[in-house]
Amino acid sequence: MASLDVFLAADRVGTLNFDPATSAWSFGYDSGWVGREDGYSLSPALPRVPDPAVTAESHSQRVRKFFENLLPEGQALDDAAQFAKVSKSNAFGLLVALGRETAGALRLVSAGGTVAASVQPDRRPLSRAEVSERIRGRPQLPFTVWDQRVRLSIAGYQDKLAVLEEDGEWSLVEGSTLASTHLVKPEPVSGDYAGLTTNEHWCMQFAQALGLNVAPTRLEFIPEPVLVVERFDRRRIVGPQGLTIERLHCFDGCQALDLPAAAKYERVFGSAEAVKNIRDGASLRLLFALTREQATVPARAQLELLRWSILQVLIANLDAHAKNLSFFYGPGGLTLAPAYDLTCGLVYPKVEAELAMAIGDEFGPAAVQAFDWASLTLDCALPETLVARELARMSRTAMTHLPQVTDRVRKAGGDVATLDRVNQIVSAQAERLANAAPDVVALVRDERKT
Repeated sequence: MASLDVFLAADRVGTLNFDPATSAWSFGYDSGWVGREDGYSLSPALPRVPDPAVTAESHSQRVRKFFENLLPEGQALDDAAQFAKVSKSNAFGLLVALGRETAGALRLVSAGGTVAASVQPDRRPLSRAEVSERIRGRPQLPFTVWDQRVRLSIAGYQDKLAVLEEDGEWSLVEGSTLASTHLVKPEPVSGDYAGLTTNEHWCMQFAQALGLNVAPTRLEFIPEPVLVVERFDRRRIVGPQGLTIERLHCFDGCQALDLPAAAKYERVFGSAEAVKNIRDGASLRLLFALTREQATVPARAQLELLRWSILQVLIANLDAHAKNLSFFYGPGGLTLAPAYDLTCGLVYPKVEAELAMAIGDEFGPAAVQAFDWASLTLDCALPETLVARELARMSRTAMTHLPQVTDRVRKAGGDVATLDRVNQIVSAQAERLANAAPDVVALVRDERKT
C-alpha cells in the first residue's frame, strides 16, 4: 500500500492510499480534521463523514477522479511522466512527483513528510532573459521543467510557468509560507495558434468590462510576448515575518461534478455522427444543478454561471469545458471562482467550431438562437426573464466596450491581426445574442403550456 499525506495549506487533513495489487484508491480524513469546527470536506464527492451507502469500489472511483484531476494534460503530462520516470498512466506516481504544489490549497507529501512553517522557504530568482531563452528552447526542453525537475502541476494543455512576483521580479519558490502568485504563458510553439496571448488577454479584459469576475492579466514582451495571469487561488499576507502566500482551496468543474478529466467536454467521444448524441460529460445542466444544490448563495452562483455561459457564446470560446471553470469550497459550500482561460476559438480555422458544452442542444457558437436559449432555460430551471435580461444586457454592453477594450489591448502591444479578427467575430456574436433576447420569454412560456 502506497500512501500520501494530504494537506490543505499547512493543515493535515487526511491520507491518500493506493494499492498497486488491486488498483484501489482510498482517502480517509484525520480525526482531528473531522472534529474541527472550521473543518470541511475536500469536495462534495468526498464528505468528511462517509456515506455508508457508498461502496468501496465507488469510493475508490471518486477518490481517483478527484486527485487525478490535479494532474496536467497532454504534452505537459508526457513531460512530467518522463522526468518523474513513471508511466503517464501511473496517476499515483505522478501525484508523488508533483503533488507538493497543485492548484488550490491541496498539497500531497510522502507519508510522514511535512509542510511545516518552520521549513525555510526557497526563492530562486528568475530573470526575463532566462524565461526568454527557455521559451525559444522549448523544442529541446519542456517549459514545465526547470532545474532538472517539473515545476508545475496545474491541469491544462498550454505551456505555463508558475512564479512568485514581488515588485515586478519573478522567482521560482518552494516552502510552506511561499507559493507562486502568477502564471506566465508564452505563445504556443505551433504557428496554428499565433496571437493566443493577445487573444486571451483581450477576452479576459472584455469579460471584466462586461461585469464578470476575472483573473487579472497583462501582456509583457521579454521580448517574446507572454501573458501574465494573477492566480486567484493565492492571497498575499504581509506580516511581522514578511511576505506569506496563503493557498485557497478550490477545484475545477470536473472535480465538483465527480467526473474524470476525460469527461470535461459534454460530448465525451467527440462529434462524429456515430457518437455525437452521447452526452455523458460535463454540461451546463449539471453545473446549474450543482450550484443550485451546493452553492453558499445559490441565486448569486446561478447568475454568475449564467453570465459565464453567455460569455462563452459571445466570444465563441470553443474550449470552455469543465476544467476551465473553478469553484472555491469551504464550510459554507461552493462559490464561483474568477473566470480564466478565455479565448475566441473561431480565430483559428483548424479548431473544430464546436462549444465544449451545448446551449440547449446546439454546439455551434454561430448557430445558437433564441430557441436554444429557451431550451437551456428550461433544462437548467432558470427564470426566463433573467436569461432574456442578461442576453440583452451583455450583448448591448459588448458593443459599447468592444472598441474600448480593443484600443487598450492594441496600445499594450497586442497583435493587430488577432485583434481585428476577434472584433469581427465578437461583433457578429453580439448581434446574434441581441436578436435572440426578445424571444426567449415567449418561447419558454409557450413550451410550458404544452
